[in-house]
Amino acid sequence: MKILAFGKIADVLRQPALDFSGPKTVAELRERLETEYPDLKSLRYLIAVNKQIADEHATLAENAEVALLPPFSGG
Repeated sequence: MKILAFGKIADVLRQPALDFSGPKTVAELRERLETEYPDLKSLRYLIAVNKQIADEHATLAENAEVALLPPFSGG
C-alpha cells in the first residue's frame, strides 16, 4: 500500500511517501509505523484510507492509498 505523509509527519518519516505491506488494519499500521518511527507517538494524527478518515478497526487492502494527516485548522 502507498502511505502519504503530510506536515510534521513527513518530517518525522523524512520522506513524503512510503510503500508498506503487511498490516491488515489501521491499528496494525499505526503500531508498525510508531515502532519504526518512535517520534510519531508524540504526534496526533488521523489516518485516511482511500480518501476517507478511518477508525482503528478499518481493514487495509494491499492496493490501498493511506494518508497520515496531522491536525489542521481552517479559516
